[in-house]
Amino acid sequence: MRLGLLGLGFMGSAMARNLSKKYPLMVWNRSPAKYATLKQADAVSFGETPAQVVENSDIIFVMLFDAAATQSILDADFKRALPGKIIVNTGSVSVEFSQFFDKEIRDAGGQFLEMPVSGSKVPAEEGQLVGMMAGDPDLANTIRPFVQPITRSVVYCGPIGSGLKAKYAVNTSMLILTVGLAESMSLAKAQGLDLAAFGQVLEACSIASPYSNIKISKMLNQDWSPHAALKDCYNSTQLIQSAAASANVKLPLMDKCEKLYARAMDASLGEEDVVAIAKQIWDREE
Repeated sequence: MRLGLLGLGFMGSAMARNLSKKYPLMVWNRSPAKYATLKQADAVSFGETPAQVVENSDIIFVMLFDAAATQSILDADFKRALPGKIIVNTGSVSVEFSQFFDKEIRDAGGQFLEMPVSGSKVPAEEGQLVGMMAGDPDLANTIRPFVQPITRSVVYCGPIGSGLKAKYAVNTSMLILTVGLAESMSLAKAQGLDLAAFGQVLEACSIASPYSNIKISKMLNQDWSPHAALKDCYNSTQLIQSAAASANVKLPLMDKCEKLYARAMDASLGEEDVVAIAKQIWDREE
């Protein structure tokens, strides 16, 4: 099987490296500058357009920033290349857009699966993402072997939209946890504690996780280099808020967090790691 991948951001680049270790892979990115990190991979080739990637692949993974970026690839050439091909969208979009994308692919003769992933730069590099599949269950089973190089677990969630709904719920916890860690550090700092020692306490507690340990270390070192860019996380807050409104459910903590992430965007922190949300808390104290 020949694989394709559209989008070489932090996640897409890591996914491409892992997929190319097992399968021939053709990639495309809007900015060719991202190809440099994959030049040494013998199994990777580079498409000039998204349509060329589809033409030369059997299964095509899409990892683009948002719905607008994803819709922009749906030109006539792309659609003409779709018959008999499988498109797997791993990016975060709205349920409504995923349903639209599904219909566009199927109307053009292709097949579509939704598989948003949970994890940031490090899990992506290690092939340890969690995939949330949605769509035709038989098709989901068909492609399972081909997502193995990028995932540690893949869960089938139901019809189109179900994977994204699971992703919104997972990200609700993650986004709130990040703010909680920043506030914990803030209180420890204000009380005059040795922050390195306090970091060890957090890492030893039952609430610790691989995610929290990475983010604690980045906060302690004031390392704002992006593993999960704050702009992506702000995009998630918008998707979550929209999903909550559609489901008629209240998310009081997310309401507060969304405003905090919006202020961080206004402060031009979007390209930094999500832990830069701490600046919004610490700076206000000082």
